[in-house]
Order: sequence, then structure tokens, then C-alpha cells
Amino acid sequence: MKLVIASRNQHKIKEIKAILGQISDLEIVSLDDCAVPEINEDQDTFLGNASKKALETAQYIHETVLADDSGLMVDALGGAPGVYSARYAGAGATSRQLCEKLLRELKDIPAARRTACFTTVLVLASPRKILHTAEGSCAGLIAETPRGDNGFGYDPVFYFPPLGKTFAELSSEEKNTHSHRRRALENLFIQLKSKFSDEH
Repeated sequence: MKLVIASRNQHKIKEIKAILGQISDLEIVSLDDCAVPEINEDQDTFLGNASKKALETAQYIHETVLADDSGLMVDALGGAPGVYSARYAGAGATSRQLCEKLLRELKDIPAARRTACFTTVLVLASPRKILHTAEGSCAGLIAETPRGDNGFGYDPVFYFPPLGKTFAELSSEEKNTHSHRRRALENLFIQLKSKFSDEH
């Protein structure tokens, strides 16, 4: 089975390959290996965006496609930035700009109320229909200042209490063990492993 990851984000691709690559007979490639137009992510939920991206890409290239939509949900901001996480500071914003805007919005919010959650929704689709969906989340707090040089996006300000570090202070191995995407992928892996076991 050939699986196309509907992303050009090398961080995501590496993480997905590390987990789903455990399934034999599964060839994993990314959009860098395909000529695919950009899909307008205009839905108001993670599931809506991931479903649209997976299904439209699958129909365009006639392959099985895995798409995700992820974001940061901050309780004190009513769940924002949510599905607008990547565009929260404007189109093409850098990780630094995203974090700076978030910290400005939370300037007067005390530590106890800076709770947040990273969420990932994965959708696997064939050209004809959606095959599987999976979700994963990771709870934490928004730090008062950025810390760490690893990761991307909001990682420098997402403090993960169990390890006492921000996501940007974690090694790739540590983050991949605890991240929202890891948990979503594990849930998808269970579904796919069962499917492949039944077929073989």
C-alpha cells in the first residue's frame, strides 16, 4: 500500500514515518513527491480541514492520502487560536511571531489560568471515501516567556508539566513520545495494524 502524507512539513513527515513506518508493506511518501495544488483549509474544525485535505488530495493523485490538522487551544482565549493556529499572527508568520502574539494576548492572565491543549486530527482517505479518522491531544500550560530552540510553531511557549520543560526544550525523541500527533498516530496505527492483519 502506498500512503501519501498531505504535507510538506518535514517535522510532521519524519514523525509520521517513525510510527507508521513500523507497518510492513506500507510505502510512505510526502507531497514533495507529488504535483498537487494547495488545498484551501477553510473549514471551522480540525476534522473538517483534515477531511477536506485528505479527500481532495486523494482524488487529485488517485492514491491513499493521510492528512492532519493540528492546533493549539488556549482555555483563557476561548479555545483560540484553534484551527487558525498557523495563521494567528498573519499569513506566513514565523514561530517567533506566533509565540509573541500569543504571549501578548495572555499578558495579564495568571499562571493557573494559562492552561492549553495541543490537538491533532488525522484523516485517511482513498479517492472515493474517508477510511479512518484518529485524534490525539496533549495538555499543558502557556509559559510566560519562550524557552528552547527545538520544535516549531508554539513549542517554545508550550510548557509540558510531566517533564518540566517546554516542547522546544525537549529532544525529538522526547517530544515524539508525548506529543498530540504521536497520540493521534498511535490511535491510527491501531486501526491500520488491524486492517493489515486482517488482509494478510
